[in-house]
Amino acid sequence: MLITDQQLLFYQRCDRRAFLDIYGDSSQKEAPSDFLMKLMQDSANFQQRVLETQTYQKPDYPARDWSAAAQATLELMQQGVEKIAKGVLAVLPEQLQQVRWLPPAPNITLVSYPDLLVKQPGYSNFGDWIYVPTDIRLGKRPKLDYQMVVAFHAQVLALVQGSQPDVSWLILREKGAYGVNLSQRIDQMRQILADYIEMLQSQQEPEVFIARQKCSLCQWHQSCYQVAQSQHHLSLLPGVTPSRYLCLQELNLLSVEALAQITPDVLEPYPEFSDGSGLQVIQQAQAVWHNQAVLRWSVRRTMAATITETDPATRIDAANGSTVQPGSIVANYVSSRDSNIHKNGQNSPSIHGTTLQDILYQAPVELYFDIEAQPELHLDYLHGVLVVDKRSNTQEFYGFLAESPESELIAWQQFLELVWAYPIAPIYHFCDYELKTIQRLAKTYQTPRYLWQPLIKRLVDIHQKVTQTVTLPVESYALKPIARWMGFEWRNANANGAQCVYWYEQWLKTGDRTVLETILRYNEDDCRATHHVKDWLANFLDQA
Repeated sequence: MLITDQQLLFYQRCDRRAFLDIYGDSSQKEAPSDFLMKLMQDSANFQQRVLETQTYQKPDYPARDWSAAAQATLELMQQGVEKIAKGVLAVLPEQLQQVRWLPPAPNITLVSYPDLLVKQPGYSNFGDWIYVPTDIRLGKRPKLDYQMVVAFHAQVLALVQGSQPDVSWLILREKGAYGVNLSQRIDQMRQILADYIEMLQSQQEPEVFIARQKCSLCQWHQSCYQVAQSQHHLSLLPGVTPSRYLCLQELNLLSVEALAQITPDVLEPYPEFSDGSGLQVIQQAQAVWHNQAVLRWSVRRTMAATITETDPATRIDAANGSTVQPGSIVANYVSSRDSNIHKNGQNSPSIHGTTLQDILYQAPVELYFDIEAQPELHLDYLHGVLVVDKRSNTQEFYGFLAESPESELIAWQQFLELVWAYPIAPIYHFCDYELKTIQRLAKTYQTPRYLWQPLIKRLVDIHQKVTQTVTLPVESYALKPIARWMGFEWRNANANGAQCVYWYEQWLKTGDRTVLETILRYNEDDCRATHHVKDWLANFLDQA
């Protein structure tokens, strides 16, 4: 069985993925998405640009023949070639039998694919020189999994050349060359490799755990997601991280129903559930189990304090937002937590500095704002704004599009012109990217303060308002799952922000205007979804 550096990289990120790559049903593996293909191509292009700055030799071998590649690389190393690009290192089963730090592993072959092998002074099987491995990565930071991979290169290289280097290198997109101290990383890598080999030998399929961002680009995602759904797995519950899941396993809380029925004091002793997160995870389980939206605990406590000021005989029910009589378990629990609630002297309770009246406010004109960006170009190429005029009962979408990186300023100016046509209208958006972009563009283009600073006070982050006030029966608090649960649907069900990055790159390459139309339609739907969520939230809080 071959074990490669790429498999070790995947194992660190997800042991289940590494298992499925060996033992899984390949028919359940999805084709790579357009965005994943773009990332792979971007990575290859970056590697090529770096290698173009080097003088090197490449071993000559047939494609996909690792054995011939390892032999060709070995011959170059024996010759003392200064730099070897795209070499292959291999350690056969008979060579591994004497390696004490590995578990007994018959028929295991280690194969490593360092991007560069660089000759340096030292002593090895070849003479008075050794080789040091280098990996070229598109990432911005020397992430631990990258460091483990170059440590793996160094370990395999040590078994091939009879001498272990003191350092391995990463060449990163922004940080440049980064030296990995092998004295700190080799033992970690050996343990990870030993664990991986033991998993493969046992053929025990790891438990599914859906980590939303990390899993989204995996080709096994849909297969794992179906398993998780069939099990009602707790990883589908927002707020349940891998470390928190381990705590829940210790407590034998393995279902949404079980988690929904406990009190917060069960979780409070665990540091993973500090700062009220245990309370929120329980409430999240309650919302999912009952398939209904509920007011957050912080809102209920604040409302309870406000109600008590006018009617001390009632409190807010912590289960469903209704009022309950003093003396009940729920009322007593809420009372015990209410002692630190600040009375602000207003009829409307305050949530993190935002009153319910602020959220419920209905302006004559409302603007809904969403941006599309091309991160690797540091380009914000589309400012979409939906103008909702309640006086005339109209809605009109404006898409200010930079058709090239050079026209970003024009799109920015067009956006400013529109929002100042409605100088007191609130500007609703989802998450804080729009706020940060306004600040970045203002600085980049030296926009006068009077044109952009007042906009900051007009911005209303709907994601923030949702997460501060209500718990929803959703798997994620991203815009799509929230809006879809509330009844909104995108015209292109498969479109997303990552896909738009790919589409805009295709526009720059091909000039196909249908691609721009697809992006504009998706951006408009994002604005309309934000509007839908805002109206739903206002109605829910009004009823509450």
